[in-house]
Amino acid sequence: MSVTVRVPAKVNVQLAVGAARPDGFHDLANVFLAVGLYDEVTVTPADELRVTCEGPDAAEVPLDRTNLAARAAIALAARRGIEPDVHIHIAKDIPVAGGMAGGSADGAGALLACNTLWGAGASRAELLALCAELGSDVPFSLVGEAALGVGRGEQLTVLETGGTFHWVFAMAERGLSTPAVFREFDRLAEGREIPEPVASAELLRALAKGDAEALAAAVSNDLQPAALSLFPELADTLEAGRGAGALAALVSGSGPTTAFLARDAGAAEKVAEALRSSGTCRAVRTAEGPVAGARVL
Repeated sequence: MSVTVRVPAKVNVQLAVGAARPDGFHDLANVFLAVGLYDEVTVTPADELRVTCEGPDAAEVPLDRTNLAARAAIALAARRGIEPDVHIHIAKDIPVAGGMAGGSADGAGALLACNTLWGAGASRAELLALCAELGSDVPFSLVGEAALGVGRGEQLTVLETGGTFHWVFAMAERGLSTPAVFREFDRLAEGREIPEPVASAELLRALAKGDAEALAAAVSNDLQPAALSLFPELADTLEAGRGAGALAALVSGSGPTTAFLARDAGAAEKVAEALRSSGTCRAVRTAEGPVAGARVL
């Protein structure tokens, strides 16, 4: 017997970042939107825990116990007093180290898959608590759709959305480390007062109405200056997408994937074609959102 779970990528339509806390984390107002790029995580009984991976950039995915999917299996097994003896296979389609929560998606997927395989009986609340222990973005990978994350981003409030939003994602030639981007944020913010992060009322209204133009006017990412400081070439990708008619262009999360909001599916294809021929990125994908979170197939 095996269990396969499909888990979506995310884009941050708002990422407001507060000052560094004593524990090294930052308070966030993080508006997540799940989009239709997916990893599939399959768990099968085995003699010992092992992880395999296939798909784009699979060679960059750790296959030891530091992998979030492996950590998820270990955490749930420890709660139930059993050994985490499973083979976890990840079929990747979410960009690796791209600011779209691919690793977090794998953690949430493995948690749900192992809970199902083992008949562990963990409740939704227990799964979300385990997700929060694994990482700040992992709970949203389980929940999907649209949500506001506060605290480290792990405390979620589900948001209403009134329609489908069309996105284009441009994958960069190299990755960016999330901790390095936050360190650069702290460096750039040195000596100035950082306001408390709050969700934009205009952005929440735009999501609820399904209004792409209003959403485009409200999207923001406080980590974007830090990502551009570490990876200046991303500015060329952003400009190429804007020049092709994107309603909005921003770095996705900590980057380096860049995200472009389009008016409709046809406009998204035009932006995608322009980005593919721009020479500013290595791959381009289109996707719609919101979509459901982790689901057993």
